Amino acid sequence: MSTTRSSPRTTPRVGPMTAGSRPVPELDIDAMLDDPKQRIIVCCGSGGVGKTTTSAAIALRAAERGRKVVVLTIDPARRLAQSMGIEALDNVPRPVPDVRGTETSGGSLDAMMLDMKRTFDEVVESQASPEKAQQILNNPFYIAVSSSFAGTQEYMAMEKLGQLDKDARASGRWDLIVVDTPPSRSALDFLDAPERLSSFLDGKFMKLLLAPARGPAKLMTAGFGLVTKAVTAIVGGQVLTDMQAFVSAFDTLFGGFRQRAQRTFELLQAPGTAFLVVAAPEPDALREAAYFVERLSAERMPLAGLVVNRASSDPGGPLTAAAAMSGYERLRDETDETSRMTAGLLRLHADRKRIVDREARLRSRFAVAHPDVATVVLPALPSDVHDLDGLRRIGQLLGHAAES
Repeated sequence: MSTTRSSPRTTPRVGPMTAGSRPVPELDIDAMLDDPKQRIIVCCGSGGVGKTTTSAAIALRAAERGRKVVVLTIDPARRLAQSMGIEALDNVPRPVPDVRGTETSGGSLDAMMLDMKRTFDEVVESQASPEKAQQILNNPFYIAVSSSFAGTQEYMAMEKLGQLDKDARASGRWDLIVVDTPPSRSALDFLDAPERLSSFLDGKFMKLLLAPARGPAKLMTAGFGLVTKAVTAIVGGQVLTDMQAFVSAFDTLFGGFRQRAQRTFELLQAPGTAFLVVAAPEPDALREAAYFVERLSAERMPLAGLVVNRASSDPGGPLTAAAAMSGYERLRDETDETSRMTAGLLRLHADRKRIVDREARLRSRFAVAHPDVATVVLPALPSDVHDLDGLRRIGQLLGHAAES
């Protein structure tokens, strides 16, 4: 397995966790956002860890620090639009209102949500003549493939990222793209999407469907006729006709799909791109985070670091969980009100200490396995984030974590 490129924006100070006696590097989010060479940030992680919120907070903070940002979400949840005060997100970047300081800093923030069907349509329209494009778009088999075929969402996410990067470089409209990926391990399926689509369209069955279009009539052998008859019996004659028409029309476009997917893959590996893995301080989430880190390393993708989200706050003080429980045991059967209240507080302190200690052990275990992964730990907020002020607070915590 290759070694993931480490971020230059880390400091080897003792942070929230250590790998043995070796300090874990801390992730400096603000330095990354302020670097004009940083053009793409990809946030990935398992479901339910606050990845969408983290992506939006990073985008908002970058805009308010002077960057021209577009944030793309391919998470099916629509929390991003709600938190940014936009009625709905679609396949077109929409300006986010009430972003502070952009009048003087020159920053801006746009947000959008991937519409994979519309993105697929746009690619077809850009690569084919108007007549052929309309033929493909109206084909029932194309409609099904573009809406539900396994891997289409991830492939179209790569297409949209490539489109945004091309537009940004040509127009100067944006200088930073933040991508919020789907939850769970499917967030890295876009790394496999070009190969998956290639396998589908280069498969034996698809080549068989293309045989009449690619070769002379003699290719229509008895064997092909038998296969066609069998498939017709299974899926129906009209469906087979639609499939053949789609594959024949799409065949001339596929080379362009493959080339653009390869360019986007190379863009993800290039300097100026950074991956952030987002996790919660829970066993399953950190196991998923380890998978992401290892997969990104294997693919030579530039990993900036790990964001541990919603960490429990230490109640403070020298009193350990064991000592607090001991005091609780001594006072819990007392009858006076002061003793009962004190016992309750000691039990609450012990419970919080145990949670904090458990999370620290989990983070330390991750750090031992991945000692070079720069990390930032965010405390849990008392309420859910549902507006720009909440996103701003998350951004402040991310930016100030390296200073604490």
